[in-house]
Amino acid sequence: MTTTAPARDVPTRRVRFEYPLDGLPKDFAGDPVLSRVLMVLSSVFPDGEDYFVRSVRHFRHEVTDPELAEQVKGFIGQESIHGREHRAFNDKLAELGYPTKKIERFIERSLGFRERVQSPKANLATTAALEHFTAVFAEQILTSEEARDALAHDEVRSLFLWHALEESEHKAVAFDVYHHVGGREWVRRLVMNVITTGLVVGASVAVAAMLVLDPRARRDPRGALRELGASPFFTKGMWTRLRDYNRRGFHPDDVDTTELVERWRDELFGDDGTLRSRVS
Repeated sequence: MTTTAPARDVPTRRVRFEYPLDGLPKDFAGDPVLSRVLMVLSSVFPDGEDYFVRSVRHFRHEVTDPELAEQVKGFIGQESIHGREHRAFNDKLAELGYPTKKIERFIERSLGFRERVQSPKANLATTAALEHFTAVFAEQILTSEEARDALAHDEVRSLFLWHALEESEHKAVAFDVYHHVGGREWVRRLVMNVITTGLVVGASVAVAAMLVLDPRARRDPRGALRELGASPFFTKGMWTRLRDYNRRGFHPDDVDTTELVERWRDELFGDDGTLRSRVS
């Protein structure tokens, strides 16, 4: 099965961020629980992005559509740099006492096992599903001022804004490659259900551990959970968007983010873009 991909610009921006340790608060998202949730998310990214790249690159020689082939090139470039920059951020968080290196090692082993036991198409289906998660998360950051304000440190906010923009730019690439090489719909939806269950269980365990380990959260666990539940990163609308992936005939472009992407391209990398000077 081959498909013709719509035109999309997926540029590789060689961005670098700096995190002066004396200027990075431990609760960089304003409260201890949300900061730790985002720490876990960042810890997943380096090896997760490497896995995404390998899953898509495996089928690169089968992509016969020139437009999609160009998008794959941009996808690989963007994801590679995401992994590099989040690993640098995780190094700083480790200096603040966060267990980012342990989480990175666990993710590396878990994805390595998945890669060994799954077929290449199942790995690609996994990548497409997880790309939907990151796309929904990205749209929330780009559309919600409250979500951006929650990232209290300027450099951390810039990191997540850049990452969110590029996730929105390439949100359909792995999905389109999966269908281009004949991936089946029922497998795509089954994989998403399995991943959703695993992520919900994993996130619950992580939050419970944080409530136990953090002194402030231990003093008022109900208050910490209320704060987390009220977070702009955990909304009913986001859950609805995530579950939409299981709709028959779903495509990431069903939600048109063209104007949103153009706005943030200009704000971050336009002539007066706030991150223009970060591109080497």
